[in-house]
Amino acid sequence: MLARLGPDPLRRRPDVGAFVARVLRSRAPIGTMLMDQAVVAGVGNVYRAEVLVRQRLDPFRAGRDHGTATLERLWDDLVVLLRAGVRAGRIVTTLPDDRERPSGRPRRVDSHYVYGRAGLPCRVCGTAVLDALVAARRLFWCPVCQA
Repeated sequence: MLARLGPDPLRRRPDVGAFVARVLRSRAPIGTMLMDQAVVAGVGNVYRAEVLVRQRLDPFRAGRDHGTATLERLWDDLVVLLRAGVRAGRIVTTLPDDRERPSGRPRRVDSHYVYGRAGLPCRVCGTAVLDALVAARRLFWCPVCQA
């Protein structure tokens, strides 16, 4: 079972090359691929939505339509987000300047850019956040920032 898992961003020396190669071979949308544990291990629904908006990537664009540099930046951001989540014991993906209250411990309401915010304004551009069922889970995204 473990042999089928994709590279794990939390490992000491993760194999970003294997992740990039798997994504570049696929016609599947990047938003679907991030939920596939054979592509990348450990990315759940919150991290999927948040890393895609942080990287300004359209969740419906095919994996193979992204460049290597873009996928490496996506991977690097996943590493940062997952490690920070482990250290903090909670998922916070927003930068202080993008929160209602930029100082102090982030409140739950300030923790995410798009996840769980359908119909609410995007923290970056103010457009209403959308949601849809993708890979059997609700995906949240900003139609402007992630166009």
